Amino acid sequence: MQKKKKSPWLIFIAIVLAMFVGSWSGTETTIFGIKLYSAYDLLGKLFINALTLVVVPLVSSSIITGVARIGNDAAFGRLGLKTFTFYITTSLVAILLGLLFVNLFNPGSVIHPDTLKNYASIDALSVQQHLSTQEGHKITEVILQIIPSNVVEAFSHGQMLGLIFFSLIFGYSISKIESHPSSILIGFWQGIFQAMIRITHMVMKFLPLGVFCLVAKVFATTGVESLHSLGLFTLSVILGLLAFVFVALPLILKYIAKVKPSRHFKAMAPALITAFSTSSSSATLPITIDCVEKRAGVSNRICSLVIPLGTSLNMSGSALYECVAAMFVAQAYGIDLSFSTQFIVVLLALITSIGVAGVPSASLVAVIVILKAIGLPVEGIGLFIAVDRILDMCRTTVNVFSDSCCAVLVARTEGEKHVLEKEVFE
Repeated sequence: MQKKKKSPWLIFIAIVLAMFVGSWSGTETTIFGIKLYSAYDLLGKLFINALTLVVVPLVSSSIITGVARIGNDAAFGRLGLKTFTFYITTSLVAILLGLLFVNLFNPGSVIHPDTLKNYASIDALSVQQHLSTQEGHKITEVILQIIPSNVVEAFSHGQMLGLIFFSLIFGYSISKIESHPSSILIGFWQGIFQAMIRITHMVMKFLPLGVFCLVAKVFATTGVESLHSLGLFTLSVILGLLAFVFVALPLILKYIAKVKPSRHFKAMAPALITAFSTSSSSATLPITIDCVEKRAGVSNRICSLVIPLGTSLNMSGSALYECVAAMFVAQAYGIDLSFSTQFIVVLLALITSIGVAGVPSASLVAVIVILKAIGLPVEGIGLFIAVDRILDMCRTTVNVFSDSCCAVLVARTEGEKHVLEKEVFE
């Protein structure tokens, strides 16, 4: 536990040092004959490669085991359907809000094009041509990728749409076969998932170093100019999250659940504070359940299903962040994404927010998935990783609050009359 408490401070220190060191060193400074910029570049790429390494097995095993458990759960039924519908709908609303603000502020446009020539390993012009030409063919190509003719090829090439589709139907099919082979397959994929989680934890131990190198590389090429783009990016994410938490969700609570939103904010205060400080929905889970049951008055029958399921599946704040991050990288390369390409970004943000839920720094993995799917360089995460930690705290808080709103809504639609009555939580 002590290490977890220290980790955010190590990352913040690494970010501040990287800003100063990168701005001081520039792209030409050498120490002992080694160019510092080359060291930033090498170590930063190694860190990104380590993150990318786990994407395919992590996403596939997470989806397969999750769907297999849900499809075989007799208690899922009507409550599960309501819960899943709420999570998908609210995540989509969150993503669209993020898309609105990132298009409004256009944070990537303030990054100088010369910066990207030294920064990414891909020709920006070729990316532009790939995305902007043969629009109809591109849409057809994307649709065809959803159902791959060769699943092994889809896995080896990291074709995420085909991988996600296969994982969904494979996981569902596991839940419908005989119990003995089903348990073996679930155990196999659960083992892969746990192994990938362990590898991810190992990679995350080097997060301060990785963040330092990526941020130092940005500031070595742009100096303090990058603060402008980071500020606009952060503003886009924060305003999107605020609109979702203080407008969209309260409207659902007031007009659909028929409860007072202010009471729910008060009831969930301990869980929200814990979520913000830990940046972990899973670590906050016991407090979330306690707040929803004891302070909001939702029955254990509903709370015990909705909240744990939400911790695994409902990442609306993360989905918003992933969409904004992918759009930010596209804007940085001067790429004007069409409506259809933005629709693909929205769809991928929605799916990946479910597929990699509960994983440390899950949003970084999900952003890599989206960038690869639309042909953008994964090195682009270095453009915003300096503010990822503080935004992680914000989006985790939003995720937890959205889970609790779902529990209240489901409880009210199931006829529970005492939810969020004043005397329940005072």
